[in-house]
Amino acid sequence: MQTNTETIFSFIDNFAEQSDQLYLEATIEACEEWVAGHSTPEITGIASKEEIRRGIQLAVLKGMKKNMQPHHQMTPDSMGMLIGHIASKLSEGKHGITLLDPAVGTGNLLYTVMNAIEKDVTATAVEIDDILVRLAAITAELVEHNVTFYVQDALRPLLVDPVDISISDLPVGFYPDDANAESFELKPSEGHAYAHHLFIEQAMNHTKEGGYGIFLAPANLFDSEQSSILHPFLKKDSLIRAVLQLPDSLFKSVAHAKSIVVLQRTSSSVQVNPDVLLAKVPTMTNKQAMSLFIQKIDIWANEQ
Repeated sequence: MQTNTETIFSFIDNFAEQSDQLYLEATIEACEEWVAGHSTPEITGIASKEEIRRGIQLAVLKGMKKNMQPHHQMTPDSMGMLIGHIASKLSEGKHGITLLDPAVGTGNLLYTVMNAIEKDVTATAVEIDDILVRLAAITAELVEHNVTFYVQDALRPLLVDPVDISISDLPVGFYPDDANAESFELKPSEGHAYAHHLFIEQAMNHTKEGGYGIFLAPANLFDSEQSSILHPFLKKDSLIRAVLQLPDSLFKSVAHAKSIVVLQRTSSSVQVNPDVLLAKVPTMTNKQAMSLFIQKIDIWANEQ
């Protein structure tokens, strides 16, 4: 007997394989048919938001493999769920949580975090790629999340109110628009700026005082060629709360390794705690080690 996640994937996959469109385009159409009630997967009972997200995710992953694009990538569940847990702990006991993802892609990371927070959460999402926005938007309808989308270069001015938590699987590399980069503090005096630096600056500028930024960033973020301008920028308005090194086994090579970085906007009410949680995430198949690590995260979050 299929799980609801498998049933949802099979429904989208069968539709897409019979379509004359590209697989991702057909995935969007299948989901639109589902939303309209014209054709629906034969789900057992009521599918949870996570079951729906995962079912669509499997179809999107298949579509991305069929028509590989360098900017079409999805945040793996293992990383998304850990970021979601951190966000849920940092927002515990608070109401009306607002999120911003300035590089939302298909929305997989954003919806994982929203599902982890569970209730009373809204989000703003920015994405320049039309196909990815359409995938993210139709998924938002199916998982019934309140998300406002902006289709634009996220490093251009954003008409977004400050949020409680900014999250992002940061786009890594050089930002080619030097003229636009000039408006950022993290633009180096010579050469192109790092896009991931500018996304951090943009996200934190749209985060409330006392709010958090949770970023999936290059493991060498604080020890790279342009880190000399990143350090003073962060010290001015933010506090580094945690740097969690992800297992090397999650990446094709050490050069692509990433860490989860948690920042907090300073304010008069924020405790300036010099202790930063520096930890290496254990191999995620080691359940006992992961359980102890999650306990460590929970203790840290309760002290924030």
